[in-house]
Amino acid sequence: MRHWRVPKGACGDVNDPMAPALIPVILAGGAGVRLWPLSRVAHPKPFLRLLGDRTLFRQALDRVRALGRAGEETEPPWIVCNELHRFLVGQECGDADIVPGPILLEPEPRNTAPAVALAALHAIRGGEDPLLLVLPADHHIGDEDAFADAVHKALPRASTGGLVTFGVTPTAAQTGYGYIRARGSAAGQRESTGPLAVAEFVEKPSRQEAERMLAEGTYHWNSGMFLFRASAFLDELGRHQPALTRVCREAMRVPGKDAYRHRAGGPEVHFLRPGAAFAQAPAISIDHGVMEHTDRAWVVPVDCGWSDVGAWPALRELAADASGNVLGGDVVALEAKDSVVLAESRLVAVLGIDNAVVVETPDAVLVADGSGVERVRELVQTLKKDGREETDSANRVVRPWGTYERLAAGPRHQVKRIVVRPGAALSLQTHRQRSEHWVVVQGSVEVTRGEDRIRLQENESTYIPAGALHRLSNPGSEAAELIEVQVGDYLGEDDIERFADNYGRADEPNRDSSVGA
Repeated sequence: MRHWRVPKGACGDVNDPMAPALIPVILAGGAGVRLWPLSRVAHPKPFLRLLGDRTLFRQALDRVRALGRAGEETEPPWIVCNELHRFLVGQECGDADIVPGPILLEPEPRNTAPAVALAALHAIRGGEDPLLLVLPADHHIGDEDAFADAVHKALPRASTGGLVTFGVTPTAAQTGYGYIRARGSAAGQRESTGPLAVAEFVEKPSRQEAERMLAEGTYHWNSGMFLFRASAFLDELGRHQPALTRVCREAMRVPGKDAYRHRAGGPEVHFLRPGAAFAQAPAISIDHGVMEHTDRAWVVPVDCGWSDVGAWPALRELAADASGNVLGGDVVALEAKDSVVLAESRLVAVLGIDNAVVVETPDAVLVADGSGVERVRELVQTLKKDGREETDSANRVVRPWGTYERLAAGPRHQVKRIVVRPGAALSLQTHRQRSEHWVVVQGSVEVTRGEDRIRLQENESTYIPAGALHRLSNPGSEAAELIEVQVGDYLGEDDIERFADNYGRADEPNRDSSVGA
């Protein structure tokens, strides 16, 4: 195995033990709007289990491990995500037994070019110039060995200053992907063993154009994955997007820092918070901001079972049964074909459907014709205009201490199921407008209520009046589960004042309605 690290500006043979460090940078910012109602603002696409029992983010973490198995040693992955999702990222890393490098927190999403700029600026802070392997957290790769081989092929060109992207060998005339045309003939490209010079980037084409490009054989799907030196990317970003570069440099001049532990006794996860200047960064992708303009763009063709899992039909392409269906949850399907039917919380029965999408969650159901499912984005925009919270908040919310799930709600009451991880504790807090009743249904908890401390076992309960200082913790070694009944004139999650918190939230304002305890 190789371990790469050299001073900034050095370059040469990647087989040299002093070649540059390789840092995977995982971008966990994909919203996945077309996968509503599973994908929500508070629990977006990277953290969904769409293909098996691993989230797409977990698959990205495992992809980094696969590079190590293939002989390409990397630094621990760095992660760029929205501040709202930092504890989702922390939980995934903890469950995977991965201690990541810094997790850079975007105060608001600004697309991939600003996100990678933050990582690149942090990477060169000590005078080093590592290679950054940029990986979206919401894609699927079926053949990790083929991907690792493509990374190895890209290393020499990236080490000497090239900006390398990975072009997926197309298998169909897809109109939902961007394309990359490489220089040279199709035969010459097939004979090449390394990166190819990029001739042009092509936006999502018409059906006729996609068929022409597929037949020509010199076009590749744009995967959105990249490999380059931090300094090379920043040089080209400065040339083509000077305003973006300027505000990102200012935002990373003195970033804020804090940390938390996913579990008691476990390693700390470190957060970096860019400064307020980041809000001024224009929202632009790496492709539009840099790759379409630079003369240093290269592409490595790769056939690795890639999919961006961008919309519901993508699941059929990856996981359909003999009838062309993808069925998940408590589903009964008769005379159904070429359809996606998913159930989260109840029985869903379908009869005689063809090319349909039916997705059930506890608070929303999508029923769509498969040929028009790309327009789910329009549907979500309509719901947002109507002020529907189902586009933002998920029914099951992940917090740093565990999870809560809404079971029922009315004008003056709300019922939740709360799960507190072993060794975890909610913040010390008060609510002005609601009281809470807690019943332990599994495990045991310790309750702080005013000056009192109470130990509750299974089938025991307590009452927290409005205005009372209180805290819930789980000192045990097993998860504790409670049913909480809230009663009051206002039941929003922003009715909370924190006085102490194990996860650095005591001084934070409540920025949204899904803050939780």
